[in-house]
Amino acid sequence: MIELRLAAPPEVVNIGSGIHGTRSLRDTFQLPDLWQLHLYTYSADLTVAGTTYAVAPGYVSLTPAGSLVQFDYRGRSEHLYAHFRPSAVGEPSYLPVVQDAGTTAPLLTALMRSALEASPSGSARVAAEVWTVLWHLTDLATTTSQGEAHPAVSAATAHIEANLGRPLTVAGVARVVGVSHNHLTRLFQAETGSTVIAYIRHRRMARARHLLAASTLSIPAIAASVGIPDLQAFNKACHRELGASPRAIRTTA
Repeated sequence: MIELRLAAPPEVVNIGSGIHGTRSLRDTFQLPDLWQLHLYTYSADLTVAGTTYAVAPGYVSLTPAGSLVQFDYRGRSEHLYAHFRPSAVGEPSYLPVVQDAGTTAPLLTALMRSALEASPSGSARVAAEVWTVLWHLTDLATTTSQGEAHPAVSAATAHIEANLGRPLTVAGVARVVGVSHNHLTRLFQAETGSTVIAYIRHRRMARARHLLAASTLSIPAIAASVGIPDLQAFNKACHRELGASPRAIRTTA
């Protein structure tokens, strides 16, 4: 989790729409005194301070000033971004580096585009729009964390959300959050009423449903983005968890 203070609007230094992955499939950035906010329309790997996250359409990332950020693209990739200095006053909020904005993604996109259309970057209008986005991210993080969850469970769910497109095992998640396999299993069951594997499966298929309904990504691309690249396995998972084939879900959305 990262700490962000939002008692006052941020100072927005740059805002724009970036196109990457056309000349090189890797970019590295480090902004010494500016935070980075990115809203994604593509799938890629994002590495922040040595930790790699999978991002997908509708995901948003927030990285503090001075963080070494590396993007590994899979082709032409376009995202909305803002570089800003946050407020130094007020109570801190705690957010994950990467979140799946889910149904909030269209609202965040509209706010970012509204900020982009306003000028110049340092104007009060731009600051207000980005400030609103940051507050929505704080609300999203609070809703996802389900209040007073055990820190290991909160860290585990954040790691799972940020890596739905990558291989996930209970042992691997436990290692990331610093507890034993058995202890995480017990904590997860107590906090969520679900097993870790069932939670991963549920979140993958919820993400798949959203992408099938709200994006133009191909079905193979959606399957890969939720960590089920085998189309036969993805079809079976959709029938089992969502009650219909991927094509039928897309057609009826």
